[in-house]
Amino acid sequence: MKRNKFLRSVGVGALIIPAIPLFSFVKQEEEVMQLDKKLVQEFVGKSHSDMDKVKELLEEHPTLLNAAHDWKLGDFETGLGAASHVGYKALVSYFLEHGAQANIFTAALFGRMDIIKPMLDFSPNLIHAKGPHGFTLLHHAEKGKDEALEVKDYLKSLGAKKTKIALY
Repeated sequence: MKRNKFLRSVGVGALIIPAIPLFSFVKQEEEVMQLDKKLVQEFVGKSHSDMDKVKELLEEHPTLLNAAHDWKLGDFETGLGAASHVGYKALVSYFLEHGAQANIFTAALFGRMDIIKPMLDFSPNLIHAKGPHGFTLLHHAEKGKDEALEVKDYLKSLGAKKTKIALY
């Protein structure tokens, strides 16, 4: 390689190499974007009782569907968790139809023995699982009313007594 050609290639490279960290910074900033914590708190709060507002917020911000709010000290709650522990089945069904991440608490609410029994066979200590605010599987089964009576009786047969366990 001739000297002039080498110097030109090094000169161009010298301009490009310092710019690489700048491009990396821009990419990293995009990766750490998060939903506004107040927005998540509003969404989860409204998921206890206001389906119309929840639908409006989800239309504007679809990623709220599985977003969790930390009320304090790791007491995480999603919209699905909020609607489940208050027994708001219509909203729970709406969330599930839109791809929310179902869990054992939701299965208890709907009396899904076909899910509850294998999960407890797989991991018996789930009988003591704490959902949002410390609400237990038994609590969710009670909120499920007649639809969840079999699950409620099954949980009690395994020794479940508490509907809420203190988190802090």
